[in-house]
Amino acid sequence: MLTLPQKVGLGNAQQVLGALTEAMQAAPAQASLELDAAALLDFDSAVLAVLLECQRRAQASGRRLTLVGAPPKLAELARVFGLSELLWPEATAA
Repeated sequence: MLTLPQKVGLGNAQQVLGALTEAMQAAPAQASLELDAAALLDFDSAVLAVLLECQRRAQASGRRLTLVGAPPKLAELARVFGLSELLWPEATAA
């Protein structure tokens, strides 16, 4: 399981993306990965860019990435930006 840190913002988004990319690359090809956002407390819209890029990189490498444990504030931010379907496709398909 991959884990988001407590804080993701413009100041550390590239660092977080780099760490998550390394962790994804260490997983077996065709793996189904979970990205746990439960620890996320302090964030801005940069977290959405990180999450979308993680999704893109996972798909490009044949892996499936599922976002779990997202705080309600993150879900609301994604909804406002119209990104809920991209971050939680399984929820919108149901």
